[in-house]
Amino acid sequence: MENYHLNDGQVLPQVGFGTYKLNGSTGVRAIVNALNNGYRILDTAYNYENEGTVGKAIQESHVDRDQIIVTSKLPGRYHSYDQAITAIQEPIYRLGVEYLDLYLIHWPNPKQGKYVEAWKALIDAQKLGLIKSIGVCNFLEEHIETLEKETGVLPAVNQIELHPYFNQKDVLEYHKEKGIIIEAWSPLGRASEVINDEKIGEIAKKYNKTIPQIILKWHVQNGVVPIPKSTSIARQIQNKDIFDFYLESEDLAEIDSLTRKDGRLKGQDPATHEEF
Repeated sequence: MENYHLNDGQVLPQVGFGTYKLNGSTGVRAIVNALNNGYRILDTAYNYENEGTVGKAIQESHVDRDQIIVTSKLPGRYHSYDQAITAIQEPIYRLGVEYLDLYLIHWPNPKQGKYVEAWKALIDAQKLGLIKSIGVCNFLEEHIETLEKETGVLPAVNQIELHPYFNQKDVLEYHKEKGIIIEAWSPLGRASEVINDEKIGEIAKKYNKTIPQIILKWHVQNGVVPIPKSTSIARQIQNKDIFDFYLESEDLAEIDSLTRKDGRLKGQDPATHEEF
């Protein structure tokens, strides 16, 4: 697995590990297994209520701390500058680490209109050494343009919903132009429909791979960092076993053609990844 180079000089592996709904001792075991299976990005958030679980897994693993990209996220209720500065410190304490490798604004909350304040807090926290890289989640182009105009600092990462039924090609192009890496939450669609898609199934047979492997490879070949989650050791290994083949251009195009006018997941809050 190779690394992407972020616009701030840091690096990010091509595949990460999601931890949403991984809690308690079972969550610790799943995350320790993921680290043992070679994952180096651990993606958590204040709203996932499992930063303690992720921290415990880091402590119990045999992976050196400096090899792990620990990611957390600022919730929308703490967007004012002073609240954000304080909130940024809390996951450091809960995770039991000295710094965060990547910290993201979880949602722009445009009606509240304080995401620029939150961004300024992240910039200052980075200068203080609390965070190595800063970014956002679920931000539209207009929000990113505002951040750049108001602060002169672009996010290193934007974590968004992206999967074969919602490929966001125009969004991908914009981020490439800006030098912002996209991470994909729900890279497999969080539903059985996409992982049972007949067209992707035919492509999977061609490469002797599973449908999830084909989808994750499609992400990587588009320059996107997918963040799959699994408690199964076998599936964790399988989801990462995608670097011994390349999808041909016609297969990439076939998967691209599956996108829908509004392929967003229904009944889901993108700020928390929870059901309404």
